[in-house]
Amino acid sequence: MKKENLKKLIDVASGRLKADIVIKNCKIIDVFSHDIINGDIAICDDQIAGIGDYEGNEIIDAHGLYASPGFIESHIHIESSYLSPSELGRLLVPHGTTTIIADPHEIVNVCGITGLDYMMESAKGTALDIKFALPSCVPATPFEHSGAILDSEKMKEPIKRENIIGLGEFMNFIGVINADDEVLNKLIVAKNEGKIIDGHSPQVYDKDLNAYSAARILADHECADVKEMQDRIQRGMYVLLRQGSACHDLRTLLKGVNEKNSRRCLLCSDDRQPKTIFEEGHIDGHLKICVEEGLDAITAIQMATLNASECFRLYDRGAIAPGYRADIVLFEDLKDFKVKSVFIKGELVAQNENYLKETKYYDISSVKGSVKVKDFSLDKLKTKLKSNKINVIELSKGSVVTKKVVETVDIDENGEFIRNQNKDIVKMVVVERHNNTGNVASAFIKGYGIKSGAVALSIAHDSHNIIAVGVSDEEIYFAVKSLIEQEGGIVLTKDNKIIESMPMPIAGLMSDKNGEWVNEKLQSIHEKAYEHLGISGDVEPVMTLCFMSLPVIPELKLTDMGLFDVKNSKFINIEA
Repeated sequence: MKKENLKKLIDVASGRLKADIVIKNCKIIDVFSHDIINGDIAICDDQIAGIGDYEGNEIIDAHGLYASPGFIESHIHIESSYLSPSELGRLLVPHGTTTIIADPHEIVNVCGITGLDYMMESAKGTALDIKFALPSCVPATPFEHSGAILDSEKMKEPIKRENIIGLGEFMNFIGVINADDEVLNKLIVAKNEGKIIDGHSPQVYDKDLNAYSAARILADHECADVKEMQDRIQRGMYVLLRQGSACHDLRTLLKGVNEKNSRRCLLCSDDRQPKTIFEEGHIDGHLKICVEEGLDAITAIQMATLNASECFRLYDRGAIAPGYRADIVLFEDLKDFKVKSVFIKGELVAQNENYLKETKYYDISSVKGSVKVKDFSLDKLKTKLKSNKINVIELSKGSVVTKKVVETVDIDENGEFIRNQNKDIVKMVVVERHNNTGNVASAFIKGYGIKSGAVALSIAHDSHNIIAVGVSDEEIYFAVKSLIEQEGGIVLTKDNKIIESMPMPIAGLMSDKNGEWVNEKLQSIHEKAYEHLGISGDVEPVMTLCFMSLPVIPELKLTDMGLFDVKNSKFINIEA
């Protein structure tokens, strides 16, 4: 800040000089004192000069609306919205979101630092303030092939960047607990720069959790129950209560939030598709759920603002108070949180659900052409089972956590799987798409519900190889082949015909279209997945499938290298 700007701010705060903007007649949410103040908000340049009774060059009458600090999304993967950063900003800002903490490990797993560069440049095209966490686990584990390797040496340059707040979720919790040498190197890179380290430690307990938190892992968004939440808070960690398109943990975890621990709790989405944004909003929707579950509204707002700013060391925002960034949300009540106006750095950027700024889109040529598959054939889908008792990945409804179960299936004289229509067990495959390895791995999944055709995606967390599921090898082959020809995205097929598709030219992960187009496409994909392919109505067909290759979330997952037992950290045979 320049001296003259500071003088102006103090002069406005003291009342010696008119404010640039005064928002009058507000019910100001005081997140420090857990109170509501009736008064005006004086804005000077991009900061709040004061609250009270002020005069300004521009007067905006709030007519008694509640005024809150701008909402902060504590953990999100932009790529999982299937939108570019600037386009996602256009959708989120009208819901009161003014800052997001984005972990771009999806695109960095595909494109390396080139992907990070694209995301940071694209982020400049929106009023939304996008802070980035440098991906810590590229690849997430050594149990899959990704498009890039980001080791500790390669982290030393990007960790210094201004908009990089620290290391993203450290999914290799086993490496931390075992003090793996390269893991320690990565942790030291962040510590030497004085930057934070975000966490990811599902079903880690007792001394293992002590070891993980001893590395000063800051936060965790993977708590599935109140006990996990309490364990982490007791160890000084923040807990991010997640409500995304695939994972719905918020209502469960709210049962453990109380006046003693609420200041260690934040709100996050992790993954959020346009459909969810259009239907449920963003952090405003999280706040509504909090109040529905009996949490005090101001406590919920603290979780969405001050708690997040303190956790991620964004000390210039998170409150309506003198000297803070003028990120302000006006909404109607403390029940539905219907957003009327949004200010970012003192500028009105959204009103009545409309984004008021120009959205600027960045050139995508550096992150196109990411699908590289060698010698894919129908023969590579053959399984030749030695036994009819097999290890199966069983879905857990509304979660990306899976169960390892043993099932008896039908096989022919060659050991090939024969689908039994009375059993909800089908084949799933992962095809390596980055390095032309030719890897194709197969396994079986229960609970997806598909009854005909196939689904293929180039979105498969976290290395984002091709993942597909279908009722026969022929259907899977056609779907994967079609996806390769499309250069990534989503393909639904039936009877060896494409019934719906969505190209994703940005690294095979994101569309270059607007949110409305993507939403319409996704709605059509969902409808046809349910109506034409028979996928279970309580399964989100895309978001659920794309997590079935993530070998850091228990119990059983499939990578391009084989069937992986997450709890025991080893590959296992399909045969039980």
